[in-house]
Amino acid sequence: MTIDEKLSHFYDITVEDARAKAAAILEEHKETLEKMTEERKSLSEENAQTQIKAETANARREVNKALSAEQLTIKRDWTKKQNELKEKLFSEVKGLLESFTKTPEYENYLTAKIKEALDFAENDEISIYLSPEDSSLAEKLQQSTGAAIQIAKDSFLGGIRATIPQKNILIDHSFAGNFEAAYKEFKFDGGPEHE
Repeated sequence: MTIDEKLSHFYDITVEDARAKAAAILEEHKETLEKMTEERKSLSEENAQTQIKAETANARREVNKALSAEQLTIKRDWTKKQNELKEKLFSEVKGLLESFTKTPEYENYLTAKIKEALDFAENDEISIYLSPEDSSLAEKLQQSTGAAIQIAKDSFLGGIRATIPQKNILIDHSFAGNFEAAYKEFKFDGGPEHE
């Protein structure tokens, strides 16, 4: 082999070796870039998932906040409407009570309640009171029951009140007492449940 051939052979081997090393370096660089790309892709996906979770949680919080505010508004409106209906209902009830006090049945009711109070008191001293609105009935009730009837200072919408001082007893058959108790205890329950 001549020097030229040797040089050519050496050149070919060196170039081939350089190409192999360059190819290996390129392949290693390519693998490193692919690995970096996968890591970045994975990191980007994780960041995207984290951001999606954070945005979803934030959206839920905002929806819950809006829902709570709306529920509060609905509850406030519902309570206001219930109070309006309660006032209307009890206004009608009061009107019906006032209408009842103008009927003959009312006089019979008062007579029965006075007799009940007298029976309860037996021989003890008793004071029987009518509401000021019923003062026109006092004399007639006194004659029919035989009881001394007094007119109360304060109105109690009708009915009677009686006291038995020796036993410290108050008999309250006034409409105001029952009306106020019914008003305080009244609640809307949505009506009867259906089976």
